[in-house]
Amino acid sequence: MNDDNFWQGEYAIETSATAETIWSIFRDVPGWKTWNAGIEQIDIDGPFAAGTWFTMKPPGEEALRSQLIEVRENACFIDETRVGDLVIKVAHRIDPLGPARRRVVYAVDARGPLASEIGPAVASDFPDVLASLAELAETRSA
Repeated sequence: MNDDNFWQGEYAIETSATAETIWSIFRDVPGWKTWNAGIEQIDIDGPFAAGTWFTMKPPGEEALRSQLIEVRENACFIDETRVGDLVIKVAHRIDPLGPARRRVVYAVDARGPLASEIGPAVASDFPDVLASLAELAETRSA
């Protein structure tokens, strides 16, 4: 595969919030827009479970359809977005670091035409998104 057709990136933040609290924020898909500035509108077509589709509209852009392809409670969910031959998967993991710490990881895997350009663009706000998520989760865990 040509290097332009493949890109991976991983972003992480540590938090004192519990996995259950972080998971409750992940599961509340309509609420994502309250802590993720990259979402203007989001709608999910069913339960927060593998196979369920959702529609997410970034500010000033066309809405994208994505599907939850893996959901493991309090541990990880992976969504997949396809645009033509481009496939972008984002894994959202909650990794335990010890009794009172977690690492929240967003891992991006982009494959297909222009993946090396689109992957970094998709992930460009992930550090800010993770910071907002951690802040909200810590507030709710306190």
